[in-house]
Amino acid sequence: MSNNLKMYAGLGLLILVVLFTLQNTETVPISFLFWEFRISRVLMILLIFVIGVLVGVFSSNYLKRK
Repeated sequence: MSNNLKMYAGLGLLILVVLFTLQNTETVPISFLFWEFRISRVLMILLIFVIGVLVGVFSSNYLKRK
């Protein structure tokens, strides 16, 4: 895949995530094991997106080394 295509695909995905995030600004309750707290849905979406990108980058680097 060419580098320009990857760049445009990444930019398009980023724009979609930002647009989706800006439309979901209310706070929501989050329960995890014994903890429960409220967090802005914007922060939750961005946090999950960043975690997904990091997992993809690290797994890609791991598979390239193997």
